[in-house]
Amino acid sequence: MAGGGKRRKKAVVILAALILCAALAFAGITAYGKYQMSRIPGLTFREALAYTTKDNPDAVITVGTIQNGEASYRVYGENGQELPPELHTYEIGSITKTVTAGLIGKAVSEGKISSIEDTIETYLPLPDGNAYPTIRELLTHTSGYKGYYFEPPMISNFLTGRNDFFGVTKEMALDRARNLSMDKENCGFVYSNYGYAVLGLVLESVYGADYTSLANDFLQNTLGLTGTKVSDQSGDLGNYWDWAANDAYLPAGSVTSNISDMLSYARMQLDDDPYFSQCHKSLQTINASTKEYQAMGIEMDEIGMAWIIDRKLGIIWHNGGTGSYNSYMGFHPETKTAVVVLSNLAPSERIPATVLGVKLLMELEK
Repeated sequence: MAGGGKRRKKAVVILAALILCAALAFAGITAYGKYQMSRIPGLTFREALAYTTKDNPDAVITVGTIQNGEASYRVYGENGQELPPELHTYEIGSITKTVTAGLIGKAVSEGKISSIEDTIETYLPLPDGNAYPTIRELLTHTSGYKGYYFEPPMISNFLTGRNDFFGVTKEMALDRARNLSMDKENCGFVYSNYGYAVLGLVLESVYGADYTSLANDFLQNTLGLTGTKVSDQSGDLGNYWDWAANDAYLPAGSVTSNISDMLSYARMQLDDDPYFSQCHKSLQTINASTKEYQAMGIEMDEIGMAWIIDRKLGIIWHNGGTGSYNSYMGFHPETKTAVVVLSNLAPSERIPATVLGVKLLMELEK
């Protein structure tokens, strides 16, 4: 018994030491992380790019600019070294939402939707008695809807490492909307992928076609962006999210593109293309910038149809992130300057595309 007591005491001491070491290691990592974050605002764009790609042979980050009417791009790899200027296919994540917003604007111009002030039951088969959001509220993330709602396919997606939204069908999204009644008095800004899934349902209802067909036709035939489409998992960089034809969340983040098309898309925003001119006008004050964004000088003051408005910097922007990609598009309407950053790194990989993009855009403005 005495020997057993000594062994237990020794085990407790070892366990306590391990816990202490783990705690110290975590504290050290946290402190180092905070130190690294504190350095980011002082880094130039090229320094931030080099840090983000440091010792990563798989990094392929394409950066495009529009300045003085000229569009150009460069491709960067490990340690910020320049690579051959080839076109690569990237997931643009939530920049897809600006495409969905453009389709809503198109539907309004064609009389398919009478007004963005219409509530969604005008266009969807929803039961009476509930308080439903307007299309405007969905566009501005002020509908009261959560970012997403749990559905059974999300369990297997988590276990297999798949796209969180794979297999969440349009029927599931519509059933969810039927059972939600929103408190209109307390609906602030909550970034909602589900809200854009519902906008996709509205578009499908008014056009009588599926979102993939609508988006691809709009992107490729109307806008002339022939290398941009709802993802079919094809492309040269790999690790693309799986999507199914009946997925509800396609309108929130499924589009893939390349830098040539995204620069053309940015130019459309600068030129106030009729499909997007209404999208840039402020619809709601949100003051939604996180502490992390504010530390980088990035503000989310107002929002239009999907597009975020930073009044301090005078820019309009949107970003996107998937499991293995992150992206940024920002433009300055007054100076006609734009920056696009497309990265095959996860949003959490050191410095995200949003911060890189804002740094470069501000450097171009000097």
